[in-house]
Amino acid sequence: MTDASAPRDGASPDPTRPPAAREPHRVVVTGADSGIGRACAVALAAPGRRVGITWHADEAGAEAIAAQVRALGAEAHVRHLDLTDPPSGTRVVDDLAATTGGPDTLEMSSGTGSSTPLLDMDDETWREVVSVDLDGAFCCLQAGARHMVQGGGGRVAAITSVHEHAPRVGAAPYCAAKGGLGLLVRTAALELADHGITVNAVAPGEIATPMTGQTDESVLVDKDRPGIPVARPGEAREVAAVVPFLCSGAAGYVTGASWPVDGGMLTMGPMAGSHLTSHDWRRP
Repeated sequence: MTDASAPRDGASPDPTRPPAAREPHRVVVTGADSGIGRACAVALAAPGRRVGITWHADEAGAEAIAAQVRALGAEAHVRHLDLTDPPSGTRVVDDLAATTGGPDTLEMSSGTGSSTPLLDMDDETWREVVSVDLDGAFCCLQAGARHMVQGGGGRVAAITSVHEHAPRVGAAPYCAAKGGLGLLVRTAALELADHGITVNAVAPGEIATPMTGQTDESVLVDKDRPGIPVARPGEAREVAAVVPFLCSGAAGYVTGASWPVDGGMLTMGPMAGSHLTSHDWRRP
């Protein structure tokens, strides 16, 4: 079959037609036992796909997501992953690659945080957060990219945070790690583009997940957030909705980007803050 976008009889390519689409087939999603990772695993599942999902604390939750993935017509393969030991990221991605035939799509959702002031921060907490959010992400990304190079290209999407871009009191290791991950994404985008691999970040704001203590709570009822333009937290599925696009053929010209999914909070600049208790900022 001839590619309809290819030139014929020496003619120039049609500039209005994109290159042939590359859709996900062999997917790895880290941190899929809850929250954003859970939603991403479901969003990336489709008939004929092979989806590897990892869990850290909730094996039952991971198995429940695997069942949803299979119900959508995809294979599901479940592995435990503890990124407080960052090299385990390499081992688990390699294991899933051997099982699925090598990933062409890597979505990284594993993460943790803290709420301790800088002066009270102990080394153990600092190392745990940075190990999971940055060192572990590097190991997963590097392993996934090596397989994608062998396979002829792929897509990487990393869940960072609005705190990739803006600091928050009490979150020094989280902000440092997410800021570092954001720059890792941009560096990887430069280095891997020649291999047909795109690398992007998705930067959520306040999302109703276990990490924010809002598991299974509706964000549309009794959740007024004056410091966010849309005045509510987000849902995990709203973050996950961006990921299939970034991992699709349609996003072949998108790399090195960070996509805020924050209800407009970053746009507020110095007025922003999910902690605000008044809507006074809306008035000049």
